[in-house]
Amino acid sequence: MKVSKTTARILFLLYVAVLLFLCFGKFSHMPDTPSRFLGIAGDKAVHFLMFLPFPVLTYFAFPHPAGNAWRSVFHAAFILAVGALLAVGTEFVQGFLPYREADTADFTADFIALCLSTLAVLTIDLKKHSRHA
Repeated sequence: MKVSKTTARILFLLYVAVLLFLCFGKFSHMPDTPSRFLGIAGDKAVHFLMFLPFPVLTYFAFPHPAGNAWRSVFHAAFILAVGALLAVGTEFVQGFLPYREADTADFTADFIALCLSTLAVLTIDLKKHSRHA
C-alpha cells in the first residue's frame, strides 16, 4: 500500500506533536512507568519507543529523489542528525522546566532508537534501489 506524501506528512506532524507533548507535559497525576521493562529502566524503554518511529515517519514524509546508494546514505544520515537534534533539544528544554529534569541517559535511549530505526530504513531503501538498478 502506498501512502501519499501529504498523508505521510500529516502523520509525521501528528507524531512530532505527540512526542513534544509527552516530552514536555506535566504528568504528576499519571501512574509511574514500571521500574524495569525487559531488564531496562522503564523510563528509558519509554524514551526508546517514543523515538523509534521518527526515522520511518521522516523517510516517508520527506522522501529523497531516486539516485545512487550514496544519496540514500546521506538521506539516512540527515534523518538521524535531525532526530538527534530533536532528542537533544527536548532534553535541553526539560532542564528548564520545573516539573522535568534533563537526563543524558534519556538522550542515550533516544539515540539508540534513532540509530536502529535509521539503519532499518537505510537497509530497506538500499534494497529498493538495488532492485531497480
